[in-house]
Amino acid sequence: MILDIKNTFAEIGETTIFAKRFFKEVFIPPYETREFLKQCYVIGYKSLPLVAITGFIMGLVLTLQSRPTLVKFGAESWLPGMVALSLIREIAPVITALICAGKISSGIGAELGSMKVTEQIDAMEVSAINPYNYLVVTRVLACTLMVPILVFFADAIGIIGGYVGINIHGDVNFYRFLTQIVQSLEYLDLLPATLKTFFFGFFIGIIGCYKGFNASNGTESVGRAANSAVVTASLSIFIIDMVAVQITDLFF
Repeated sequence: MILDIKNTFAEIGETTIFAKRFFKEVFIPPYETREFLKQCYVIGYKSLPLVAITGFIMGLVLTLQSRPTLVKFGAESWLPGMVALSLIREIAPVITALICAGKISSGIGAELGSMKVTEQIDAMEVSAINPYNYLVVTRVLACTLMVPILVFFADAIGIIGGYVGINIHGDVNFYRFLTQIVQSLEYLDLLPATLKTFFFGFFIGIIGCYKGFNASNGTESVGRAANSAVVTASLSIFIIDMVAVQITDLFF
């Protein structure tokens, strides 16, 4: 038990040093623009179908589950605003980040882990290529940029899902539906929810890169790196969300 706790804190320290190196390397040329754009395509565009399906289901299910309770209290008109607030402030960012942790962080961990095991990273160093700059910086930057965009996309699709859910048991004009949403939203509802998605993306990328970059020798370590990346990134998302909610409650 004590040994496990010691190993956990040691790994947190190593991850912090790994992340500190990122902030130093990100400003050092050469800038791998082509690799960065490639990772944006892989991380962002290829995740759109999964995020779209999940976002639509979130909005639809949340609307259908909330409607009976609001109808009971005669507050059915609040349904569009409640669905939008729930999606934008909490549900869409966290669920989308968890999906990205499962899809992206595991993929990065497995990819870099296999490169480490097959000594491709060592070969890059011998060839005078900075593997950290080429492999880690580009992927972490792409995750930090694309996860917030995916969350915005999930918000929009989730709202459409909510509109479909409302019209299953009624007939609401789409313009009226959007008007009710806009009237219920405030600037402070959007700012904290947007800011924390950048932290979600950064930690998803840095944890996946750390696990893969430090995989030990042997093919079985690739699977361990991918699995550990998913678990650690998912846990970090919940911790960041908890801290973000506390900070929002204190200052906003």
